[in-house]
Amino acid sequence: MYGIPVSSAHENDTAGFLVWRLSMKWRVAVDRAVAPLGLTHAQYALMGSLYGMARSGLRPSQRQLADHTGLEPLYVSKLARALEASGLVARTRDPADPRAMRLALTEMGHDVTRRAIGVVQGLLDQLLEPLGGQHDPRARQFTRDLATLLDAPLDPHTENSEEPS
Repeated sequence: MYGIPVSSAHENDTAGFLVWRLSMKWRVAVDRAVAPLGLTHAQYALMGSLYGMARSGLRPSQRQLADHTGLEPLYVSKLARALEASGLVARTRDPADPRAMRLALTEMGHDVTRRAIGVVQGLLDQLLEPLGGQHDPRARQFTRDLATLLDAPLDPHTENSEEPS
């Protein structure tokens, strides 16, 4: 599909297995790369998303951030509290909904996030080099294909559900 043969080590692997392996490879690489900044991959995902959303003029709620990142709302709440304790994120009650918390990066959070984005962009360059680099048409098509797969609905109950007798 992208002009690169599947290595013989992976020719019998399913797409699902390869997606899982790639996601694990990426998570571990990002964890290691952002650790010197005091972050985990999940914290980086949250902070990077906050950074991007703020650049678009948004100050998301924890729930909106959970929907954006694909992380569970309870996990986002836990991450946000830890990042707040570290001085990287500010949490404030939403005046329109006192149950909701709005999140924003602090000044220190902006600085750490900008540095982390630079580190992760370097990793992305390495990851996409076999496809010609981030700006190569093959890499852009790969990104579109990944987005298509992410947008495809999955119902984990359809295959395994049985009608009770």
